[in-house]
Amino acid sequence: MHIAVIGTGYVGLVSGAGLADFGMKVVCVDIDKNKIEKLKKGIVPFYEPGLEELVKKNIKAGRLFFTNKLEEAVKNSLVIFICVGTPPNPDGSADLSQIKEVALSLAEVIDDYKVIVTKSTVPVGTNRWIKSLIDANKKSDVSIDIISNPEFLREGSAVEDFMHPDRVIIGGESAYAIAIIKDIYRPLYLAETPFIITNLETAELIKYASNAFLATKITFINEIANFCEKVGADATVVAKGMGLDPRIGSKFLNPGPGFGGSCFPKDVKALIHQGRMVSSPFKILEAVIEVNEKQKLKVVKKLENFLGDLSGKTIGILGLSFKPNTSDVRESPALVIIPVLIKKKAKIKVYDPVAMEEFKKAAGNLKIEYASTAMDCAKEADALVILTEWNEFRFLDLSQIKKVMKNPVLIDMRNIYEPSIVKKLGFSYSGIGRI
Repeated sequence: MHIAVIGTGYVGLVSGAGLADFGMKVVCVDIDKNKIEKLKKGIVPFYEPGLEELVKKNIKAGRLFFTNKLEEAVKNSLVIFICVGTPPNPDGSADLSQIKEVALSLAEVIDDYKVIVTKSTVPVGTNRWIKSLIDANKKSDVSIDIISNPEFLREGSAVEDFMHPDRVIIGGESAYAIAIIKDIYRPLYLAETPFIITNLETAELIKYASNAFLATKITFINEIANFCEKVGADATVVAKGMGLDPRIGSKFLNPGPGFGGSCFPKDVKALIHQGRMVSSPFKILEAVIEVNEKQKLKVVKKLENFLGDLSGKTIGILGLSFKPNTSDVRESPALVIIPVLIKKKAKIKVYDPVAMEEFKKAAGNLKIEYASTAMDCAKEADALVILTEWNEFRFLDLSQIKKVMKNPVLIDMRNIYEPSIVKKLGFSYSGIGRI
């Protein structure tokens, strides 16, 4: 089967490479000519474990291709996956301008029956809107079917998530189109992956509801952690006790500096906006966003508790990506925390294993010193802050780090160290939700 994938970001590139690995002939389309030329050589423009190897493997096997010519890709494909971005508008709603551009472009070039599959995260009702756009503007008198097939890819483990998903959601009204999509995912079906076949609106909402619930779970444990610090309880043990209840589960119960990334913040805000539009407000989610923004600044208060006035103090920041195993810094806590520290006239040194270049682009003209190693970041620092739980930060030589620091203060916003051990080494230590 021939498939076109429009968009070569996280979702599009992982999906395209994954479908090619299933045995499909896949052509990935993007308007960025420079990106396409690099991809043809197997160069992936972002960090995602295992993805570059998967891309190169399927290029070599003659199953994965890249082009910036939409018409050429669409003409030879029965199924077209839309995988473009839906970033947030200022009011929290999803910006569907890229979706609209793709729909109108498809209307120009479609000349035969096609199945249009939306993998992009879109508000409820968007797939029907896409179909109406194409039908109203198509140049040829041909029929199309639309399918909602939301992605559930976690950055840092996206390849694994695509090849071994928890579930596959297929929303649509055409039994024929649904059968085609089920055939594409046949390798997963044979592996007994759960399939949910439903209507368009339900499929669209499953994605938003899932991300909103996980964001709520993170925010809840962060509030518990903040309370623990007030009453002398240990949030890590509380979370463990909660997680052993199978109705709750242990995942996403790790206190931290607040969630970030390309999905949770925008998807929660988009669902809030949709709720307001239909007079069904999500009060819980409104609180989730408010609490999460405040959570990012908890580290500033902790630093002031140890150092007092931060003016002239050197703060080392370990971890710039919003989570480990990705170079993505979108909505990263570091992007909120560092400007506040600079405003308080602190000197900032940072280090991240893979996200430094992306952070430089996002940080703009902020006055930041970029260190070459974690040890370099700690040199002459009045405090060291762990914001991302990269594995290399779990095994720091704390004895040596203490020697190079001006003031041995460690703020562990991921609770990756045992407080008693760190304190025995002579550090002033603070985790989150722990005394």
